[in-house]
Amino acid sequence: MAHLSGATVSCQGETSGAIGAAGKPALAGSACNGYMSAVRKEHLMIAVFYTLHAAIGIYWWIVIGAAIFSWLYAFNVVNSRNQLVNSIGTMLYRLTEPALRPIRRFLPDLGGVDISPIILLLALTFISVFLNYTVQPMFGIGPM
Repeated sequence: MAHLSGATVSCQGETSGAIGAAGKPALAGSACNGYMSAVRKEHLMIAVFYTLHAAIGIYWWIVIGAAIFSWLYAFNVVNSRNQLVNSIGTMLYRLTEPALRPIRRFLPDLGGVDISPIILLLALTFISVFLNYTVQPMFGIGPM
């Protein structure tokens, strides 16, 4: 037996007055079989996609921060001997280098110009748009 909307539902799919959203009878099978209802799956997928978009957005700003920090460090604007500056630089390097290293391997040598952060930002944008307009509609979720 499962309880939906204050009514009792048997595991054979019989309802005794269970009313779901919009006055429609509640789906009893999903509560008894262990499967989630379509509405709960949609909410779960919305949470997954929202989290992915947030992670991509946060990483976007980390890449931009690392690029700006590398310029400040290269032109001696920041004191490289300062412990706080050094720890921030190390953190940004460790967060971005695993994604930038494979890109740098395939890029030709452009002298002192490193365009790998730009390519990584383009890749992050592509992933975000791909999730938003291709993958999300497969789950019945509109663009965020």
